[in-house]
Amino acid sequence: MLTEDDWPIWRELRLAALADAPYAFSSPLADWQGAPAERWRSRLALPGAYNMVAVLDGVPVGMATGVPGDRADVVELISMWVSPAARGRGVGDRLMVELLRWAAERDAREVRLAVMPDNPAAIGLYRRHGFEPTGELGDPLPDGRGHELVMARQMR
Repeated sequence: MLTEDDWPIWRELRLAALADAPYAFSSPLADWQGAPAERWRSRLALPGAYNMVAVLDGVPVGMATGVPGDRADVVELISMWVSPAARGRGVGDRLMVELLRWAAERDAREVRLAVMPDNPAAIGLYRRHGFEPTGELGDPLPDGRGHELVMARQMR
């Protein structure tokens, strides 16, 4: 788990994620480029958040954050990303296993997430870990022609 002092690692991964997959995040790269250290530190200090980084061969290659949901028994997965160089090597699976472990420790009954509907690799990862579409409309897509796919996994 990352602390506020780990902000340089988070910054490196977050900027890489926003550059690699701008369509997958609600914040554009321009909003974070040149951000002061305090902004990065505060992102890692979200109340109740669990910030993770995956390291492969000594290099940070992935990230994910779990945050409390809108109910006490729900957590949400946000900001998940794996470097293109590390995809297909089990990094996403390890991040999911760790997030689900954290959710279970919090006695969460449900884990929720939103994903772009045209991201079959991510959807496949989430399905492998028991997530299913909820049928709810997520946030509108940037092009205005659809919504994010909301998925959930029941923990018990």
